Amino acid sequence: MAGDNGKQVSTARETMDTLLEISNLLNTGLDAETLAICVSLCESGVNPEALATVIQELRRESAALKETDSSGGQSKQS
Repeated sequence: MAGDNGKQVSTARETMDTLLEISNLLNTGLDAETLAICVSLCESGVNPEALATVIQELRRESAALKETDSSGGQSKQS
């Protein structure tokens, strides 16, 4: 059984390495830890399209906050 567990770990690591390579080729900007979290969420039943939408929105919000910080804290809200 210990050999089976080692094989499963090896297979999981290989799969994550492959997913990270694909992620890098597609320029997703996801690091290994973030990609692992996304895979875990999808395995838990989270809709992948909804997850992608949330990630995109978080990136937009982050960029907007960085822009606000770099402009001296002035808000662009109407």
